[in-house]
Order: sequence, then structure tokens, then C-alpha cells
Amino acid sequence: MRTMTGQPAAAGSEDQRGAPRAGATPGRPLLPGQPGRPDVFTFGETMVALRGSGPLKLGGTMNVSIAGAESNVAIGLARLGHDVRWAGAVGEDEAGQLVLRTLRAEGVGVSGASTDPGAPTGLLLFEPRLPEVTRVHYYRAGSAGSRIGADVIQRAFSTAPPRVLHLTGITPSLSPTARAAAGLVLQLSRESGSLVCLDVNFRARLWTAEAAAEVLREWIPFVDVLIASDDELPLCLPGDGGGGGGGEGSPGGGEGSQGAKGTTGANEDLGAEGADAGMGAEGADGGVARWASEPAEATAAGGAGACGDAVPLPPQEVAGDPAATVAAQARLLLDQGVGEVVVKLGAEGATAFTHGGSLHQPAKPVRAVDAVGAGDAFVAGYLSALLDGEGPAGRLERAVTTGAFAVASPGDWEGAPTRAELGMLGAPPGTVVR
Repeated sequence: MRTMTGQPAAAGSEDQRGAPRAGATPGRPLLPGQPGRPDVFTFGETMVALRGSGPLKLGGTMNVSIAGAESNVAIGLARLGHDVRWAGAVGEDEAGQLVLRTLRAEGVGVSGASTDPGAPTGLLLFEPRLPEVTRVHYYRAGSAGSRIGADVIQRAFSTAPPRVLHLTGITPSLSPTARAAAGLVLQLSRESGSLVCLDVNFRARLWTAEAAAEVLREWIPFVDVLIASDDELPLCLPGDGGGGGGGEGSPGGGEGSQGAKGTTGANEDLGAEGADAGMGAEGADGGVARWASEPAEATAAGGAGACGDAVPLPPQEVAGDPAATVAAQARLLLDQGVGEVVVKLGAEGATAFTHGGSLHQPAKPVRAVDAVGAGDAFVAGYLSALLDGEGPAGRLERAVTTGAFAVASPGDWEGAPTRAELGMLGAPPGTVVR
């Protein structure tokens, strides 16, 4: 059962925006599709992913694939029939060719991607340690993806401005140049009328909460759809020293920008790309689980703000009532100009907040296989329904469905469903599709 508060706009409407904000037309309508204009443009670092069968120190076999939060979303959207373009940088090496080849094979446009002869393609290793615990080791310091330049992204975006720009909070943490590229494309999106979707995707070992908050608060006035887990919302809220304005001047900054302090690019163990998808499994055998969207680090620590740095909640925190706290934070972000705030609540599902009210969607029960990539699959489903003109109910329904598909399959993106497969999740156990 869905629960609803307030008076949400009618299901199926394209837009439930509130009052206009500076630089935006009233309602920020989704631009209609037209030839040559992609549905979605995204960029970020995509790496070669090696998945081991057990502890790395014991050796053994590894499966080779690719992984990256933005490209995971792009693949998920392409499988659902949308025109998606990905721009990023890979090394002039075999690993980079694998990244581009895989994205092309999945129907993602990569004409805006570039190769960097002076840096390698990034690498990450997946190490399963327990049935529901996987360690991820990153080797991305100085990688081609972290050195992406604003000129490359500007050229790729301007060639065919999209209906929707999708960004994550991972890209600006990689380097000052990557942050400057993201800031520039935010300005371009405003000029072209593209809607902006931001998935916070905080990575505590890439940068500090303070540095992330400084950048994200600058970006908020440019954002139409904000997607975050409940413990990530405080990073986006206005606060002392956070620079909540952001509407004036550049949202990105350039080389040496203070907003990039805390960026490390370190080769350390981190939560998985797209792994804002822990599991609420019943039993240790994989059992029945609900798709969950809290970052792995927060899940392990057992609390909000546990992803590395303590993030103080703003004054609107409601003591003893987490749901009321999230609702108050979402309302504050709506007042800052965000069109809709989508909060991933782990095993509890997700809630969308608009100026018309809020709508909750429970998670889908599935047999858990691999939680990695479910957060990105959720975003792909939500944007897909948005592009189809669905209202909040339809967006959330498709988002939790695509997230559940990801949990039920191994890999970052391999389990992403096609449009024809969306209805399979409700089939009874033992169903054979002939």
C-alpha cells in the first residue's frame, strides 16, 4: 500500500514543480523529445571491474566487466528504450576499449567520450567476504576518468543538448578539473532548458562531508530532481559556510577551487560504485530481501551519517521521529528551488516529495543475489518514468522495480531490465516464460 500526505499532483502529469526560481521558467517543464536531442546526457568515470570468487589474497579466478555510477544509469535507461549519451575519459589502453565497447553494445552513445594517452583507465576489484558483504578496492588515482576536462564535456553536451542532465556527487570529488566540468555543464543545462537530476552518491573516502556539502549546496539551485539516501540529505541543506546561494556565478569553480578541498583520489577501499544498495535480507542464506538503498558504509556502521564523517543535522530535525526529520529536510530543499526530492529509505522503500505533497513506495521483495548497483538502477527507473510522463506514483513504482532487478542479479548493471521485462517481477515463483 502506498501512503500519501498532502495533495500531490495528478498521476501521469509531467511536472509537479512549485514556484519558479532564478534562471528557470515557471514549472521547469520537461522538453519534448525531438530528433537529434537525446533523452539523457551523463558523464563520469567508468572503470574496469574485476570480480573475484573469494578473498583476493587467496588468488583464484576473476570475472571482467565495467562499472561506474553514471554509466550504470545510462545502461539502465538504454535498456528501457531511451536515447542516452555518456561522455567521459578512458585511457588509451585495452581497458578503455572495453569500457567503450561495452557501452556501445548496450546502446549508449559514446561519441562524446575521449581517450587520454597520458593516463590509464581506472580499476576496481570486488572481493566477496560474506554472503551479504563485499569489499571493493579502487585504483583510480590519476586515472583518465579523473582528469576529464570541461572543454570535452562542453563540446559533448552542446552538440546535442539533452532533455535531462544526470550528475552524481562522485564526479566532483575526483579532481578540480572534474568538478569544473560538472559546474560548467550545470550552467549549460540551464541555458538549454535541460532538466537536472542529481544523485548525491556521497563517497566518504573520496572527499570529506564538509567539502561535499560546499559543492552540493552550490549546485542545489540548478537541480530539478534530487535523489539521495536519508543520511545524505543534510549535505545538500543550507548551512553556515556551505554557500547555499549558488545561483550567482559558477556552480563549479575551477582549478584550486576551495570546494574541492578534501578530494583525494586515493586508491582505497570504498563503498561500491552504485552500491547505495544495502540489503535487508532475512537469514544468512540470501533469503528474501527487500531492495535497500543506504550506502554500504552507513549500513555497516548502523546509522545515519555513518558514511565516514559526522554530518550535523540542521535545526529542523525532529527529535525521535526520523520520518518527520526527512520530510522537514525535503521541504527545505523544495523551498530552495528543487522541483522534487526523492529519498531512498533502504528496506523501507523510497519517498518522493514535491510541492504538492509526498508519496511513499515500499520496496519490492526479491531473492537477493548482489546489492551492488541497485541505487543506480533505481535512478534509471525513476528517470525513465519521468521521461515517459508518469507522475510520482509511476516514477517510484518503476524505480523500486528496476532496483529490485539489480539486487536479484550479480553485477553493477548486468541485471537491468528491458521495458518488456518490467512485469516479470510480479510473476509467481516457478514461472516459466515461454
